[in-house]
Amino acid sequence: MQPSAEEKAYWAIGADAALERLGVTRLGLSKAEAERRLAVHGPNRLPAGRRRSALMRLALQFHNVLIYVLLAAAFVTALMQHWIDTAVIVAVVVINAIIGFIQEGKAEKAMEAVRNMLSLHATVIRDGRRVVIDATDVAPGDIVYVQSGDKIPADIRLIRVKSLKVQESALTGESLPVDKDPAPVMADVPLGDRAPMAYSGTVVTYGQGTGVVVATGAATEIGRINAMLSEVETLSTPLLQRMDEFARWLTVVILIVCAAVFAFGALVWGFDAGEMFMAAVGLAVSAIPEGLPAIITITLAIGVERMARRKAIIRQLPAVETLGAVTTICSDKTGTLTRNELIVRSIIISGGIYDTTGSGYDPHGGFLRNGKDVVVREDVHLAAVLRPLALCNDAVLREKDGAWSVEGDPTEGALLAAAVKGGVNLQELALELPRTDEIPFESQHRFMATLHDAASRP
Repeated sequence: MQPSAEEKAYWAIGADAALERLGVTRLGLSKAEAERRLAVHGPNRLPAGRRRSALMRLALQFHNVLIYVLLAAAFVTALMQHWIDTAVIVAVVVINAIIGFIQEGKAEKAMEAVRNMLSLHATVIRDGRRVVIDATDVAPGDIVYVQSGDKIPADIRLIRVKSLKVQESALTGESLPVDKDPAPVMADVPLGDRAPMAYSGTVVTYGQGTGVVVATGAATEIGRINAMLSEVETLSTPLLQRMDEFARWLTVVILIVCAAVFAFGALVWGFDAGEMFMAAVGLAVSAIPEGLPAIITITLAIGVERMARRKAIIRQLPAVETLGAVTTICSDKTGTLTRNELIVRSIIISGGIYDTTGSGYDPHGGFLRNGKDVVVREDVHLAAVLRPLALCNDAVLREKDGAWSVEGDPTEGALLAAAVKGGVNLQELALELPRTDEIPFESQHRFMATLHDAASRP
């Protein structure tokens, strides 16, 4: 088990000291070293809760006082060879159990499917190159890059920030984003004041930052909270509480009445004890509302099915009752499901309007003006526009198996692809005009700016 960030207090030491303690440089881990650390510390994921087996889920369908009474009645009638009564009682119990078992099984599968759909990625530096990997593959010592809108993939000690603000309400309850600073703070400061730290599960609301991973998986702060939540006792809903209370009182009343009938008939009226016992059992069976558990289960199942048709997944049947008591639902816009790919179609400058050819992020294509091909190197106006598209840009184009994708913001990826279509050599341009500073894009000021050193430019 890896030590937690709290035990090591990385926020109380400098960024270089944190890197030295983790045995890593600002160039990040090699692929081999990352795999070794993953083998030691395990994948960067929270431990899955203990799932109930199918046999346990089936057994729990019979965990009800009324069901116990029905099973006892079925046992007694079977001993007396009243097979029709036994069959009816057992059928009610079995049908009730099957309905609940099937519905909870569907909900378990649906929840598992949703978990598989949720894919969190992280931008890290591996072998000196920035790459996007699955967050579960992040290892302690990885150098992670985050920007506005990203979710922090693990607990990281920040080593460089640019106007970085992080929303930590999930951990601290504070509604406002927190400013981050790589300068160390006192070791005994509370979590909300640890400016050099960014914690797993929190969200970057502003700026950019780079940090080194100090804790993953269960060793993170969110992992510690998850462990505490797993120890919380599950409470039953008001419906189940009232059902249990009703079942207990009904059982007591039925047993008292049946005992009184048996005693009165056998002792006062002198009837045969066996006949009176059967009469008492018949009275108990008739008094028990055998259909009540089945009716409640079927009613809740109908509610679950209706919710499912509206794309709402309910894991346990009684949760429908809780939803039925809801009067207000607060929600937020989550966006539209698209391919999230952009392309530059037109460039408008003082020299005219240029249209692009090609599709997606594929940098193969060209430019048209008035329907005719444009030679970019002969058009000084267009060439002057394309260079800033590549310089003021943090995206990276990748090609795999003939398919092009972008690592970074889709808008920046579209601008970068347009620059490459115009013949801009990204590697040569980066060496010719190295970046020295930048102002990240934010919705507040609606622009991004970069500063480049032109001293070595010929």
